[in-house]
Amino acid sequence: MTLAKGARLRAHAPHTGVAEGAAVRDSDGRTYAAATVENADPGLTTSALRAAVAAAASSGARSFEAAVVVGGALVSEADLAVLREFGVGVPLWLAGDDGRVHHTVTT
Repeated sequence: MTLAKGARLRAHAPHTGVAEGAAVRDSDGRTYAAATVENADPGLTTSALRAAVAAAASSGARSFEAAVVVGGALVSEADLAVLREFGVGVPLWLAGDDGRVHHTVTT
């Protein structure tokens, strides 16, 4: 949660103003955090969760224990599909700006 909150502060969200931070923990206990990177073309925007998964996969992670997104109300089906690629049954906690979990989804 702490890493996701910190990543959120570095989000680039000039178009929607919705800054998210995410963190994923791999099966070896390593944690990777990332932030939203928006683009003027919404199709080129990278969500915080997808960025964190990409960072983890690029470092060799092949399965996850858990994930968290801070600052977003919902998670997209595309984000869930990316997370699901690395494991079924992975809990994803969705938290508000204050870090309080308001919803849990499982892949």
